[in-house]
Amino acid sequence: MTFDYDLFVIGGGSGGVRAARVAAGEAGAKVALAEEDRYGGTCVIRGCVPKKLMVFASEYAGVCDDAAAYGWKMTNEGFDWTAFRGKLEGELDRLEGVYRNLLAGSGVETFDQRASVVDAHTVRLADGTQKTAKHILLAMGGRPVKPDIEGAELGLTSNDIFHLDKLPETILIIGGGYIACEFAGILNGLGSKVTQFYRGAQVLRGFDDEARGLVSEEMIQNGIDLHLGTDILSLSKNGEKITVKATNGTEHSFDQVFFATGRVPNTDDMGLEAAGVKLGRKGEVDVDGYSQTSVPSIYAVGDITDRANLTPLAIREGMAFVETVFKGNPTKPDHDLIPTAIFTQPEMGTVGLSEEEARDAGPVEVYCSSFKPMQQSFAGRADRVLMKLVVCADTRRVLGCHIVAPAAGEMIQLAGIAVKMGATKEDFDRTCAVHPTMAEEMVTMRNPTRTHK
Repeated sequence: MTFDYDLFVIGGGSGGVRAARVAAGEAGAKVALAEEDRYGGTCVIRGCVPKKLMVFASEYAGVCDDAAAYGWKMTNEGFDWTAFRGKLEGELDRLEGVYRNLLAGSGVETFDQRASVVDAHTVRLADGTQKTAKHILLAMGGRPVKPDIEGAELGLTSNDIFHLDKLPETILIIGGGYIACEFAGILNGLGSKVTQFYRGAQVLRGFDDEARGLVSEEMIQNGIDLHLGTDILSLSKNGEKITVKATNGTEHSFDQVFFATGRVPNTDDMGLEAAGVKLGRKGEVDVDGYSQTSVPSIYAVGDITDRANLTPLAIREGMAFVETVFKGNPTKPDHDLIPTAIFTQPEMGTVGLSEEEARDAGPVEVYCSSFKPMQQSFAGRADRVLMKLVVCADTRRVLGCHIVAPAAGEMIQLAGIAVKMGATKEDFDRTCAVHPTMAEEMVTMRNPTRTHK
């Protein structure tokens, strides 16, 4: 049987684009890609990139005060959202152009429209035309969801936050995950009065308890009105305000309400189950270790599989797919010991097991140091940072590393190499400290803070 293409990719995010251009450019495959929205996907257009630029913008709020402590005379005339948003939109346009040019330069044919699956080798475009391919790669990503409550349509999601005409004076953020906490810090830094409701006992569930506890404390100290054990029942419009009924019996009014209450894979109305592709409980595409679905000719990478929803991992999955299918080198993407940064304020960087996970697995030693960093302390700020190693008591291997500090994301990238290589606590100890830095604590902690048998 002859096909129109060797590979048809559905989705123009980081994973899909990387797989498409490598298959075409390096493996010589005939490749097409369809994207119904903007090229670049969640990360570039409505996620990591614009969010990180907003983090940078928000962190300038305290620069004038800190500079004064160091002898500089500076004035803060306030944040201009309109000017920033215009430059942000220009940068996203530039990045989308880069993605389009990479595809074109690799010889990938693109279709700016929705595509769905008809069968194991056929996709249907929104204009009704059908294309056949020896292999189909699903890379449609995910999307934020709102809770099923009265008035939910009045709230924003992370897809909307970058397009506001003006910053709200007051905003309620609902949720306690990394997206909720990151945007709480961003909007607080940009000048909004931020209230955050989370139904759980502590934010950032699933991360190291000590690390997330410090992040929570610092968020509150920075002015975020955080309410734990609190959820909402309904939203209603009250003039220009949105009134929120909370589960604790109170009512509050805000200019905006922002839901950060979860994401789901984009598998709705894609024809997947009719084509024989097995989906999981949350609608995620079920794949094996090689990203292959229940239909042998159809593969899936990225957030649509709900394995670990991270852009660099989607890219690695896309590369492994090309190695497996087009280069004859069966390759499984490595999902073990993934370094992760959360761009809260302060940042958190983490790799490996939390103290709680390690404690449940066997005897561990915990080395931990929390202190005021030099730069902030000199400026008169009360900010604290955390450096933490979780060590197997038997093998001495470092099982987990957790950092809460400015630039924690930069530090955890390098610490992740050591942890991935299987470094022991003694390997850390043998490494000379770089002084004076925050990170030198990682190699100077000699005595365990506590042990778990």
